[in-house]
Amino acid sequence: MPEAALDREGFELLRHTSAVQNFYDEDEVLKQYYPEAERLIAEATGASRVFIFDHTVRRRVHGADDRAAGLPRQPATRVHVDHTAKSGPQRVRDFFGDEAEALLRGRVQVINLWRPIRGPLRDAPLAVCDARSVAPRDLVPSDLVYQNRVGETYAVTFNPAHQWFYVPDMQPNEALLLKCFDSATDGRARFAPHTAFEDPTAPADVLPRESIELRTLVFHPA
Repeated sequence: MPEAALDREGFELLRHTSAVQNFYDEDEVLKQYYPEAERLIAEATGASRVFIFDHTVRRRVHGADDRAAGLPRQPATRVHVDHTAKSGPQRVRDFFGDEAEALLRGRVQVINLWRPIRGPLRDAPLAVCDARSVAPRDLVPSDLVYQNRVGETYAVTFNPAHQWFYVPDMQPNEALLLKCFDSATDGRARFAPHTAFEDPTAPADVLPRESIELRTLVFHPA
């Protein structure tokens, strides 16, 4: 296929070399990677404003469950979309208070920036579904319950029409933009399901996956 585009397939591959030396250093990620990512996303999307609201570093421990006590976050192996038509706008209200309604009059997106920390990535790579192959009925709102709030994600039902893609042997100087919400309803991609998966062609001694993802609110003027 031709190179995927964020507004068409719902995902896009970027080449970008980060100046971060240690993605496990929280302070370095906040001070170095966040500003890098804001510039990168603004340039790729033409946005007037990019706000990063959290990030997750994942390091695979074979046989471990995600969120197991004392262990790093694990690859997410359930097909999902991080936000929904309801929870995307709600995140704007959560973070921007009185400014939120003015921001929501413009185009708002939730976009993840995902990259491996080391490569080539062959263990639990990320697969992304072409948003054009996803029917609205395939997306099932699902509560995500935290201590202080209830979020909402989409679970995704099986549909043989879904078309899946991944980047083989992905390197740390490659990053994926993933569309998790878009307020535009003019035919552009709005939601891109994604999941980690087991690559049956990967060698037995493959390096465990290490990755980082940022979740961002991306604003365009009304």
